[in-house]
Amino acid sequence: MSKHGFASRPTGPESWIKAPDAPLRRADTGAFTARLTIDITPELRARIKIGAFRRGITVADMLRDLFAREFPADPGDPS
Repeated sequence: MSKHGFASRPTGPESWIKAPDAPLRRADTGAFTARLTIDITPELRARIKIGAFRRGITVADMLRDLFAREFPADPGDPS
């Protein structure tokens, strides 16, 4: 029987890519968040997960950073 740590990843990238996404933990968000759902191909999903795995971050964190870079806050926006 194998023991895994609280936040351990599967042993290899292939099994990690095929693993279901972990549920979002509220403590990680810091502030109110909204969920965004998009349809992508399984191949693109795999490439995204590999990219995050190689950077040592979660897919959600990597995509939040990407969106923040691509869509910076406009100083004139009331949001």
